[in-house]
Amino acid sequence: MREITNNLVEEKDDEFEVTLRPKKFADFVGQNSIKENLNISIAAHKKRGDVLDHILLYGPPGLGKTTLANIIALEVGSSIKITSGPAIERAGDLASILTNLTEGEILFIDEIHRLNRIVEEVLYSAMEDYALDIMIGKGPGAKSIRIDLPKFTIIGATTRAGLLSAPLRDRFGLTHRLDYYEPEEISHIVKRSSNILNVKIKTDALEELSKRARRTPRIANRLLKRVRDYAEVKGDGTIGFEDVLKAMDLLAVDKLGLDKTDRNILTAIIEKFGGGPVGLNTLAASTSEEKDTIEEVYEPFLMQIGFLERTSRGRKATTAAYQHLNLPNSGQNKLL
Repeated sequence: MREITNNLVEEKDDEFEVTLRPKKFADFVGQNSIKENLNISIAAHKKRGDVLDHILLYGPPGLGKTTLANIIALEVGSSIKITSGPAIERAGDLASILTNLTEGEILFIDEIHRLNRIVEEVLYSAMEDYALDIMIGKGPGAKSIRIDLPKFTIIGATTRAGLLSAPLRDRFGLTHRLDYYEPEEISHIVKRSSNILNVKIKTDALEELSKRARRTPRIANRLLKRVRDYAEVKGDGTIGFEDVLKAMDLLAVDKLGLDKTDRNILTAIIEKFGGGPVGLNTLAASTSEEKDTIEEVYEPFLMQIGFLERTSRGRKATTAAYQHLNLPNSGQNKLL
């Protein structure tokens, strides 16, 4: 449930997010291998007239898992119902959702790694046999009944595929990992979004904004909207190079896309723990951040750009991180 006080703001952002989402594969920039594989699977499904295999999409947040799920539904010609792992608390919740699906419909489960284990076990037979096995009653008089379900497709999305149990993971016929985008792909996305938002952006401003988007479409679109606000208030509405620089300074986003939290994490590792290694729980406590947030949101990009190493003993800052933060490297972490 949303808070009353920020309802209007969130609704506006949600509206922009929806309008910026591509509606078909032709408009979806990047992830070319995944798009090709999905196109082949969908074409084969249509040719045979059967139900599309269950699909698992995984990778860091903001790369387009939900967008791909909606595109798949549109390309298949099916409706889609959306839920999340934490929202399905009991087996009865899952049964209610599944029994209300129609033939060929798609059920998108975000954060599927957070499904309750009991719910997950009920899902096995639903995915494999299109049936629900439910216990009626308790004690000696309890009995199991089977409810047949219409054939459907589950699309699961997760940022942490390693937390999925093997039995659940094996029931997905198609598994795809979304990777970070190339800089030119981010530029293409920002340009497309600026056209949709009817915002003019100069070439050098487009390139600079794209460099700071952490190779992530969601972040690119969010930064574009914030720079648009700055250009409208402080300038003539056209986004120029200086508008990007000044807006990024206000947001504390540096030239590589690192924000204040990224820098706090790296600085804590270097200054409080001699460069590491340091355990995740200790790091979370020292930075006042949730450990899941560090692991799922910040770590992947810091590792991708070579600023952070994850070892069996904990997290370590690399030489590149010292250089970027302009901090002296005493060499302590090299001895550990």
